[in-house]
Amino acid sequence: MPAGRPTKYNEEIVQAAEDYLLNYKEEGHAIPSVIGMGMVLNIGKSTLYEWADREDNKFTDILAKCMDYQHHALINGGLKSDLNSNIVKLALGKHGYSDKLEQDTVHSFDLSGHTLEQLDEIINSEKS
Repeated sequence: MPAGRPTKYNEEIVQAAEDYLLNYKEEGHAIPSVIGMGMVLNIGKSTLYEWADREDNKFTDILAKCMDYQHHALINGGLKSDLNSNIVKLALGKHGYSDKLEQDTVHSFDLSGHTLEQLDEIINSEKS
C-alpha cells in the first residue's frame, strides 16, 4: 500500500455516491457528473477515478452508471427543451455523438468516346 493519507473509501462513501446518482437534482445539478459527485462527497475527481481503476471496490460500476445517467439526462433534457441545446450538443460529444456528416466516396469514370451500346454494357455489368 502506498504511503500517504489514508483513503476515505468506505461503504458510506459508496452509498453516498449511489445516492447522488438518484438525487443529483436535489443537489442543484442539472445533470449527474463525476465532478458533481466529487463535490457532494468532498472528494476530488482524480480520487474517484483512481478508485474506479481498482478491482477491489464498486466505483468502476458507479462511475459507469454516472455516465449512463448523464447520457439519459442529456437526451431527455434536450428533447424536452429543459437544457440548453448547445450545451447538450457539446456534452453529448463525450458520449460519442457528432454532427459531422459522413460522405461516401464517389468514383468518377471517363465515359467519353463510348457508344450508347458500350455504356449500356458497362451499366449492366455494374448491376450484376
